[in-house]
Amino acid sequence: MPKKVLIVDDSSTMRKIVARSLRQAGLEDCEIMEAGDGQEALQFLASNPVDLILSDINMPNMDGLEFLKQKSTLPAIQAIPVVMITTEAVADVVEKVKGLGAKGSIKKPFTPEQIKETIGPLF
Repeated sequence: MPKKVLIVDDSSTMRKIVARSLRQAGLEDCEIMEAGDGQEALQFLASNPVDLILSDINMPNMDGLEFLKQKSTLPAIQAIPVVMITTEAVADVVEKVKGLGAKGSIKKPFTPEQIKETIGPLF
């Protein structure tokens, strides 16, 4: 049964890059779903179970940090692992997302190997 992955990013191009990187990392049996921001992701997750969420931090409407906060208050989805994909590699940002429940982070630009190394253990 394929793993279901939700990619949350306001850039449709970046969502496609992440999806392609998943396939290149050897995770081609994933079923990919997409959301344009945290608010859209929460609406999607209300009726669609997923195994993993890959989310940007900087997005309009609801950014990745607020998404993590709100997700953590919803028992039905709070256990779904989240990996943040961001241009911000500042240590305090990485610690902040982990403090909000993220299982890890990947800095843009990234390679398929970095994707596999970070999310492989979550499958």
